[in-house]
Amino acid sequence: MPKKILRRWLPDQHTLHQNRFLRRFAHWFEHPNLWHLNRRSVAGGVAAGMIGGLIPGPLQVITASVLALGFRVNLPVAIFATFYTNPFTIAPIYWLAFLLGSWVTGQDGSATMAQIPSLMDLTFFDWLAAMGVWVQSLGMPLLIGLPLLGFLLATSSYLLVQLLWRLWIYFALRKRAKQPRNKV
Repeated sequence: MPKKILRRWLPDQHTLHQNRFLRRFAHWFEHPNLWHLNRRSVAGGVAAGMIGGLIPGPLQVITASVLALGFRVNLPVAIFATFYTNPFTIAPIYWLAFLLGSWVTGQDGSATMAQIPSLMDLTFFDWLAAMGVWVQSLGMPLLIGLPLLGFLLATSSYLLVQLLWRLWIYFALRKRAKQPRNKV
């Protein structure tokens, strides 16, 4: 895998020790697997980020960090992987989770999913209350679909990173074997 590229993007342990807010928790971040760029640690970090990314709001990074600390996988990769969800992608991802939950529970997803309240017809605070009612109306399919989608995303991303890492090494070794050797 392109370690040099990843090292340019990701913060290191020294950067964390310099942050005044995180300095008191620095002893939690001392395990070497949290910072190593190897196949298992990066794949686990991506999987932790996939699970953390489904949590709404600012808890995504915290969830991914706790999972990375618990499973001793790459922490910066786990945090970076949560960014697959954003204001443009969260609605389709939750819709997919709702459909998956509807399929697993045997409910007809199109018949039970209520229409999203419009901000044009309501004041902001009325719209927030209507959104709360709308989320509660999604009920069991979303409650089942979100953890199931998180498990599927984490498993598939873990296996995909493992496969891509192995392919990268395989082709790098083939390229090296084809190069002429200099005899000294």
